[in-house]
Amino acid sequence: MYTALYRKWRPMTFDDVVSQPHITATLSKQVEEQKTAHAYLFTGSRGTGKTTCARILAKAINCRNPQGGKPCLECDICKAADAGALSDIVEIDAASNTGVDDIRELRDSAIYTPELCRYKVYIIDEVHMLSNAAFNALLKIMEEPPEHIKFILATTEVHKVPATIISRCQRFDFRRIREEDIVERLLYIAEKENIDLHRDGAALIARLSDGAMRDALSLLDQCIAFSEHIDAEAVSDAAGIAGRDYLFDIIEAAADGDTARAITTVDDLYSKSKDMTRLCDELLTQIRNLMLIKTVPTKPELISCLDGEAERLKAVAEKLSLGEILSKLEVLQDCAEALPRAVSKRTEFEMSVVKLCTFRRAEGYGADTSALENRIAALEREIENLKAGGYEPPKSSPKKQQHEPLPEPQIERPAEPSPSDQPEPKKSGELQRFARWEEILDRLTTENPGCAGALQGSEAYVSGEKLMILVRNKFFLGLFKKAENAASLKKAALEITGINYTILAKSASDSPAPEKSGGDPVEELIQRAKSADIPVDEE
Repeated sequence: MYTALYRKWRPMTFDDVVSQPHITATLSKQVEEQKTAHAYLFTGSRGTGKTTCARILAKAINCRNPQGGKPCLECDICKAADAGALSDIVEIDAASNTGVDDIRELRDSAIYTPELCRYKVYIIDEVHMLSNAAFNALLKIMEEPPEHIKFILATTEVHKVPATIISRCQRFDFRRIREEDIVERLLYIAEKENIDLHRDGAALIARLSDGAMRDALSLLDQCIAFSEHIDAEAVSDAAGIAGRDYLFDIIEAAADGDTARAITTVDDLYSKSKDMTRLCDELLTQIRNLMLIKTVPTKPELISCLDGEAERLKAVAEKLSLGEILSKLEVLQDCAEALPRAVSKRTEFEMSVVKLCTFRRAEGYGADTSALENRIAALEREIENLKAGGYEPPKSSPKKQQHEPLPEPQIERPAEPSPSDQPEPKKSGELQRFARWEEILDRLTTENPGCAGALQGSEAYVSGEKLMILVRNKFFLGLFKKAENAASLKKAALEITGINYTILAKSASDSPAPEKSGGDPVEELIQRAKSADIPVDEE
């Protein structure tokens, strides 16, 4: 009877375990020095060797002739363990034995000494599936176990295991298996099994397996049934994913904003029974590659692609900004989450492809908006403070504009200079509208949003190095009694114009705008401000 590759080629000793040297070396040394713990916890993603290492460890501590902390595979203990006929090594599937009664049965049987071995070993797989009552029952025997008992717990979701259990175990975290290690292992097995496996096919299998050796061997089994010659194209067809050319057609169409080309490609793939979920995963991998090319171009080893694809990816990356790439990643992440629940996977994926193409020029999509959100929150707090102080916004009237126009100063004004042609400071007496006032307000919004909000709709005039501000409501003048508000306004004016202005504040509703007279109009404004008991900033 045919045996699946992942079962036939399951590692029998620590030397065969791939990509986990930090674990196998430690366990081997413990066995060799006879300093093994009474309980172990193996955690990590699927297919990384947790249960395999548990079985090897159980053999090693009971082997009659261990070789450097590794099982000899020749004694009766090792052979019986490999055949699954050793009663002293007990494997329990916690997914189907979740109740407290199952753990009580384990606890009752644990008091008996082993039949053949030195230790009785309990391997509890997917231990996180146990109920709370079962964990409580397990806790007591793990806290004070008999000397002949060893526990090895394995789980993919360690966060579901109670801390009281974890604290009584030696914990080992299994890493995802590296793609290059999977490739070498697949080629080795293919050579032993006389399988015509090309390196590009092995590389694609390794990428699709997502760091799980069991998944890689299962996919290789599937490819063997599909084709005698297993290359990247055969793997793509057998796995139901997009071929590499189709994949790059979609990516390039998305980069060019060519929605018709992208949808046509998806339709062609769907007609050939390509799996939309796998296609989405493949696109995610390639868009991630674009992100890495943009952010860490000096680390090409981080990019996961086949030979000859790096240049094509770089060409696509040159067409896109980092923000656009991140936005496409977000679209595909949302699609990957929605596909398992979608009524029509094709429609769900096509909607995402349309977004990939049409959102290309959407400025700010996917950008970090935290700074803007903080500014909005600060403005909202300032508004609440103003309301608490008694300020009420003017009521709108159907016949009038919401804001009354500010009274114009009764003076003769020359033509307004452009921002780039801001004149040198005028001599005292030449009062003019300040052309760069909006620029100052924009700069002030970053430094002091509350103060900037209070000055919206105001007007400013200059004379020499004196700056006169007309605000809509006298209530707002209270803001300028705070030294930090006046300082931030002067700082913004200095950064924009290079002039350290003396700031004067006046309410437009309090008195008419300054009129032209024979004297100094600025001095007249100062006197009016003083007579109205309005704070004036004078050097």
